[in-house]
Amino acid sequence: MSEAYRTNNWWVSPFNFLPEVRQQIGQLPARVRIHDATLRDGEQTPGVVFRKDEKVEIAKLLDDLGVDRIEVALPAVSDEDVEATKAVAALGLRAKTYVLVRATKADIDLAADCGVDGVILEMPAGVPRLTYQFPTWTEQTVIDKALSGITQAKSRGLAVTLFPMDLSRADPAFAERLFAAVAAHPDQPDGFAVVDTTGSMLPEACGYLTRRIREVIGCEVEIHTHNDFQLGVATPLAAVAAGATVVHCSVGGIGERTGNTALDEVVVALKVLYGVETSIACEKLTSVTARVLELAGFHHAVSKPMVGERTFTRESGMGLDLVKEQPLALFALNPAFLGQTAGYVLGKKSGIASIEMKMADLGLATVDEAACKKLLQEVKRVGTEKKGLVTDAEFLELYATVVGKH
Repeated sequence: MSEAYRTNNWWVSPFNFLPEVRQQIGQLPARVRIHDATLRDGEQTPGVVFRKDEKVEIAKLLDDLGVDRIEVALPAVSDEDVEATKAVAALGLRAKTYVLVRATKADIDLAADCGVDGVILEMPAGVPRLTYQFPTWTEQTVIDKALSGITQAKSRGLAVTLFPMDLSRADPAFAERLFAAVAAHPDQPDGFAVVDTTGSMLPEACGYLTRRIREVIGCEVEIHTHNDFQLGVATPLAAVAAGATVVHCSVGGIGERTGNTALDEVVVALKVLYGVETSIACEKLTSVTARVLELAGFHHAVSKPMVGERTFTRESGMGLDLVKEQPLALFALNPAFLGQTAGYVLGKKSGIASIEMKMADLGLATVDEAACKKLLQEVKRVGTEKKGLVTDAEFLELYATVVGKH
């Protein structure tokens, strides 16, 4: 199998690749870079703390996974964040190291002194933020601080991504003035982020902003969004279709409120649905996610796309043999592509095939048709009564009881 919609690793809708559909999507970049914000924005998940040694461990995992940039911290938060940033920057990773900074000389100098490659230069842009969080700031203050911050960072040899917080809720007229001011500034940023801090921007609106930034400023466009309206993947896809070439995300989608764009989800969607490559080793996504979330003390849903514990697990007995023989008949993705294994469980929805497969997997002697039907009846009874799954131990007890009566 070698067609775009159908390979050994996936089998998705062929309608995705019809010329009429691809024309609507537009000109996609061949490759997108991944900016991982797990260690900074992911750590903003309430109750999550990464210590220095944990940030170092996670940075190594992210580098091995293939991310292009690692956002380590906002160094001004604590002395330990400073030390963690220095430690990660000193690892000599393939990935570039970044930190979040406010548009102040002190923050930028601290970042440079930590030895990172670049900064995410943050200032407020949304009307709610300027009205209630930064009431003494005017729109001109934002523009002045953005321009001076770019110049200061460039003078320290840092790559700069301009990061207007809450841009998605900015006054559109102000956004245009900001774009024009940045475009006219002698010192240009390396990137300009479409920042959807509240995850409240439609994909179409994100595409519009991406195109405007490219038209007015001409620099690389990056996308940073959250999942408040369950658009944490759809919005970046729209941005990429409009020309964005850097996607901000976090492992497992951890982050404030509903979380950030999930690294695993957006990378796989880009590759499988859009045909856009990244440097991520997809087969490592499950193990890396598991370790990072273990360190975070955070648990996602077992049915989470891509890396959930039961994402490729089936209880229904219909077509169960395909779980092992041909998983792409049941799933859009081959579990092995993501470092997963397809599986099955016993419960109310099981069928005869489930019983036969479980007996074989546990090395039990086969039984006649009547006994098999009785076993299935008992499995369904137990699953229904406990409102859950039947464990191997419970199945063995049922097997012993049924076989003993035959």
